[in-house]
Amino acid sequence: MNVHVSPDACPALVLNADYRPLSYYPLSLWCWQDAIKAIFLDRVNVLSTYEKTVHSPSFEMKLPSVVCLKSYIKPARNPAFTRFNVFLRDRFTCQYCGSRDDLTFDHLIPRSKGGMTTWDNVVTACSPCNLQKGGMLAHHCGMQPAQHPFQPSIQDLHQNGRMFPPNYLHDSWLDFLYWDTELEP
Repeated sequence: MNVHVSPDACPALVLNADYRPLSYYPLSLWCWQDAIKAIFLDRVNVLSTYEKTVHSPSFEMKLPSVVCLKSYIKPARNPAFTRFNVFLRDRFTCQYCGSRDDLTFDHLIPRSKGGMTTWDNVVTACSPCNLQKGGMLAHHCGMQPAQHPFQPSIQDLHQNGRMFPPNYLHDSWLDFLYWDTELEP
């Protein structure tokens, strides 16, 4: 599940004050207009620019490609329970058949039987498997998920997210992404 970013859109990679992206998945990007607004409000430092410029009657400015916040934003300790994060935890793969098409999510204990919409009860499923399982318990229909659902850590999602890089990465961003990856000797 890649979000399409057009190189012509000139998005700016947004780094926290510690020079790490605010988020990797999805990658923390601002449109060029928001980046310029933050520059004028003195909320960010510009670390890299595009060759493209914007003009006004009184000035000219290169569009920022990487900005760093001046104030540190403390990252969340636990990831939010969202559809995207469930898919990322399960590597965008149906936990019943392994398909990567037409994904939704399934409650192991159906809501009709008191199941909750929580990390421990929801798995990624393709629509055909979800329909086949229906309102039954997984063990009643012979469908067991490949991985038992769990609440992931930020690190779990970060590790899984590396398997699904964005479809567009500007060269100026590369020095600031994945710098915590172990280097090969």
